[in-house]
Amino acid sequence: MSVRHHWKGSARADVRHVASARLAPRKLFTKAQREFYAQHAPDGVTLDDLSIFGPIFVLKLKLVPKHFGRKLVAEMWLYPDGSRILELSTKCAPHEAFQVAAELRAVLTERGVNLDGEQETKTRKALLYFAQRAQVTMTPA
Repeated sequence: MSVRHHWKGSARADVRHVASARLAPRKLFTKAQREFYAQHAPDGVTLDDLSIFGPIFVLKLKLVPKHFGRKLVAEMWLYPDGSRILELSTKCAPHEAFQVAAELRAVLTERGVNLDGEQETKTRKALLYFAQRAQVTMTPA
């Protein structure tokens, strides 16, 4: 269940209030989300026990490049350690997936974009980064 699309109030203000400890984390979630969490979370771990992982600066651009003819969404995730991930995405019908992927690959290759780089998901990278930082912070010196 995605919190991102089911905010109860002003998302930015609410998240800032949680980050500054002026609002309990559980207040970010709807009643249905809190119930879902209660049913599936490990025993003894409440929403208020959770830690915030972030922030990550994200640049997002929607465009329709020449010679492609479809809307592309580009997201650049800039991580606190200076690393970054660029994600390009587009939508199409399932039966068009391979054709659209081949067309996009051709357009990117024609423009000199190296497609052989290491592949990593932005969310996994973010979770690993902040989990490692949390362990370092929580480990006694």
